[in-house]
Amino acid sequence: MFIIWCPHKNTMLHQRITIVRYVRPQEQDVNSDLQWFGNALGLFSLRDKDKSCFRMFITMLKGAKVHHAFSSDELAHHLNLSRATVIHHLNKLMEAGIVIQQGSRYILRVETLSLLIDEIRKDLERSLLDLTQVAKEIDEALDL
Repeated sequence: MFIIWCPHKNTMLHQRITIVRYVRPQEQDVNSDLQWFGNALGLFSLRDKDKSCFRMFITMLKGAKVHHAFSSDELAHHLNLSRATVIHHLNKLMEAGIVIQQGSRYILRVETLSLLIDEIRKDLERSLLDLTQVAKEIDEALDL
């Protein structure tokens, strides 16, 4: 987890980036690949029995293609989920830096999955640079 600046809210936020190394399944179709992709980013858990987060992610991915932002009510209605479930998953996706909020609507951070990985890579690189700098300062303070 690391801190990121959120200029439109003029505040500091945190972002949790989870990367889980999974062996890619033998069966390689779009649905299996999307499930693997989301699992590798730590988006989906075994507790999500009805795959509601996965379904929401796919809906938002389709929406991103046409630059469509969703309200939580719209997602709940479209996916036949409670608004509370949708909000729970939206918060998880926002904490992961995958979804952003625009007013009362939500949209994927970028339009494609490859751009999403590029952005996550940049986030990780910034975080590692910050960690390296602080580690050097601590080493100097401790005379290591």
